Amino acid sequence: MSGLALLIPIAVLMGLAALAAFLWALRSGQYEDLRGASERIFEEDLDG
Repeated sequence: MSGLALLIPIAVLMGLAALAAFLWALRSGQYEDLRGASERIFEEDLDG
């Protein structure tokens, strides 16, 4: 029983950390250009 008292707050903290990371990524523009990175790998390197 004492294990649950320790694991439940740790799980809640990890969930809040994941939510904070997701919100940070959403606000910093990580999801704005979803097609750009997948198309850039097919472009030829014209500089070199």
